[in-house]
Amino acid sequence: MATIRKKSQNTEIAQKILGLIDLTSLNANDTKENIKNLCESAVTANGCVPAICIYSHFVPIAVKLLKKSDIKIATVTNFPHGMPDIELALFETKLAIERGSDEVDIVLPYHQIINGKTNLAGKMIKKAKKICGKKTLKVIIESGELKTSKLIEEASIISIENGADFIKTSTGKVATNATLEATEIMLQVIKQHGGECGFKAAGGVKTVAQAAKYLELTQKILGESYINSHTFRFGASSLLNDVLNILNGTTHKTSASGY
Repeated sequence: MATIRKKSQNTEIAQKILGLIDLTSLNANDTKENIKNLCESAVTANGCVPAICIYSHFVPIAVKLLKKSDIKIATVTNFPHGMPDIELALFETKLAIERGSDEVDIVLPYHQIINGKTNLAGKMIKKAKKICGKKTLKVIIESGELKTSKLIEEASIISIENGADFIKTSTGKVATNATLEATEIMLQVIKQHGGECGFKAAGGVKTVAQAAKYLELTQKILGESYINSHTFRFGASSLLNDVLNILNGTTHKTSASGY
């Protein structure tokens, strides 16, 4: 009986996670065929993911492929290095919106935060949000590079106070990506600012067991109602495989980029 109950709980958690995934492919060798396959993978027999996240030049392809679905199309700008070139970052953001993106994940110029130069970061986010308008702006703070709790908190505050709709842990392109420690700091900042800004854990969350720990922490800080696709996401590729394995009762593994 305990085994059946545990299996039922795992299935319930997996189903919840499915509805929170930004299915991601941000590889240098991505092709139109890769993106077509990603779009197809976003629609499963168990339901759809809320969004896909791809490079900007692939957005028009995804728009055509997903036009009959409710799946959002996200892209990245100022990615992955978080350069301090505001004009370039804003140009990329404007282009992303023009290409049909529903959501933009912009990398905060986190090196500036590390060096104590916060004005530029705030200015970039404020202007990027103005470009996005009602479209969703997620700000990647690159928590693994900020390293200290003080800098992670500071980057989160700057992002939220300048208009971020979400704050996101990582690009998935550095040594340390999403961690529970950084997540707790970021969620506490969100709570202190009214609990309205969304949160996205990205990079390294590959299994339902790992993802469940993020949900447990989030529920503890912001409550169960916060855990929905409007305010909580996982940026992932291989996580979907584990979700479907549990929902379908299989152990088949498919290849993934490891995001």
